[in-house]
Amino acid sequence: MTHPTDPRRASLLTAALTAAARSWHVFPLRPGSKQPALHGAERCRTTGDCVGGHLKWEQRASTDPHRIAQCWETHPANIAIATGPSGLLVVDLDMPKEQNGQGSSDMPDGVSYFLALCERAGQTWPTTYTVRTPSGGMHLYFTAPSGIRLTNTAGTLAPMVDTRAWGGYVVAAGSTINGAAYEVTAPWRVAQLPDWLRDALTATPRIGATGTIAPARNATRLARVVLERETVAIEAAPEGEREQTLFKAARSMGRFVAWGDIPRDEVEEAFQCAGETAGLRSYECRSTLRSALDWSIRTARPRETR
Repeated sequence: MTHPTDPRRASLLTAALTAAARSWHVFPLRPGSKQPALHGAERCRTTGDCVGGHLKWEQRASTDPHRIAQCWETHPANIAIATGPSGLLVVDLDMPKEQNGQGSSDMPDGVSYFLALCERAGQTWPTTYTVRTPSGGMHLYFTAPSGIRLTNTAGTLAPMVDTRAWGGYVVAAGSTINGAAYEVTAPWRVAQLPDWLRDALTATPRIGATGTIAPARNATRLARVVLERETVAIEAAPEGEREQTLFKAARSMGRFVAWGDIPRDEVEEAFQCAGETAGLRSYECRSTLRSALDWSIRTARPRETR
């Protein structure tokens, strides 16, 4: 069956195939959106790719031109790059949140914070493939180091400086949000992740003092079960309930962080990605997670002893 030529769909298909030719694993997003166009766990019929069990977008992302053509056959879907399978780490430099419809031009943005990081490390701004986002932010692409499985971070390096690796994705060049495009501003070769950035991302996180909270007692498995359950709930949350679901999930996990059962950064990374997958903006996830986790950790009661 053939379909009428759609210039927008054809342009997006070309962009998706171009990304795949770089060995970047892509999958479709809803047109004009950052949300995956693939079915979620709650709607999985365990057929096709999922015949052996539900596969998430990271597992279904592909470089196969035939599969990619099928995905963009009828709809002008935006393009996502699954960073982990693609061997990428992307630094996402965000913009300040607008307040009352006015831009926050007097506040530092992700670019300013990242430049400060470079200066502090005695390094110049990295020369690498760069994409400008519709909000005015930047995506800096790097080849992930071998032998290290880096995951997502949210504000770990600096405010408004996030990273996407395993468990994350970025919207690719050619996609549009509210009519504004993701544009390649530096079509250079993707550089290897600088050593100073790798070291900053692999540094052991410091966990705040927990006061009278009892130390962990072999509860890591339970913490991870709860984390997975809450992550699924966030991803499946309907519009209008997403931020509240994220807030409740963070409060639920706070006690495990306080008890030392799971590092705070693991909770933040999982929930940040899940919130963005559900349709929340990056800064919305960060602020909600920070306030909810801070409260939950501060008010957590000691683990009951037997």
